[in-house]
Amino acid sequence: QVQLVESGGGLVQPGGSLRLSCAASGSIFSIKNVGWYRQAPGKQRELVATITSGSSTNYTDSVKGRFTISRDNAKNTVYLQMNSLKPEDTAVYYCRADIRTSPWTLLGYWGQGTQVTVSS
Repeated sequence: QVQLVESGGGLVQPGGSLRLSCAASGSIFSIKNVGWYRQAPGKQRELVATITSGSSTNYTDSVKGRFTISRDNAKNTVYLQMNSLKPEDTAVYYCRADIRTSPWTLLGYWGQGTQVTVSS
């Protein structure tokens, strides 16, 4: 069984920063690609940033230059550093990871989400 747990969300003023964490636990052989998604009220879930097993990264245009995704393979954890936050960044943030539980099994897992609210 594999679990993904996000943490680090909260209330922050515009221009502030937060660092989200996505920690994987359980029967993990290896973690492949990981993505951070967000869903604002009344909107579809959108992909914010991705990181490959080789640490190549991609970002949606609206967060480029403000957000940084990184990973610590020793801790099975992926981070999303969010700087210069804007009210439009308010959403529930989810991580999704492609995880091998054996050399032959690759499955996608979602975390439960963490709320980020940017407001003065």
